[in-house]
Amino acid sequence: MSRPVQAKRPSPSITPVEGAWSAKMDRLRSRVLPQKRLRVCDDKELREQHEEAEQAARRARFVAEANPGDELAASQHADADSARDQALSALDAASEFLTFRALPRPVLEEVIAEHPPSEQQAEEGAIFNADTFPAALVSAASVDGMSREEAEELLNGWSAPDANALWDAAWQIQQESRVELGKG
Repeated sequence: MSRPVQAKRPSPSITPVEGAWSAKMDRLRSRVLPQKRLRVCDDKELREQHEEAEQAARRARFVAEANPGDELAASQHADADSARDQALSALDAASEFLTFRALPRPVLEEVIAEHPPSEQQAEEGAIFNADTFPAALVSAASVDGMSREEAEELLNGWSAPDANALWDAAWQIQQESRVELGKG
């Protein structure tokens, strides 16, 4: 008589809930940090042409959507879209782009800590030194590899609106949220 084969113990397995959580964590870990591009273009005429083409394309789309089946409206919409795309291509060719990425929270906190506010700035409620932090953040957030010295040069050498746009691009991406609290 043969002996019965000993039953194998079931190997521990992942429950469906654990598997779903593991997959969710994998997706959360692989999220790419948000980025923001700053367009720098000194050709005012190209910027205006693009804006006009963009507005014309919006108007043409509105007319085409309000008049389904109207071949003339559809054709004008297609032409306006094509003109907008051409204007954008011309603007892109005449532009330089600076790209900024959100920093992981500990890195941002470290950059802030490296630039504490002066006594007067702290009294006014500042959390960082407004004289040194902007260039440090622009450099740290730059995807293009801008150094701190280069950031200082641009922030100090550009007009106030352009320097503010540079600072805003680096700072705003640090504030961008891609999560929302559900309604329950």
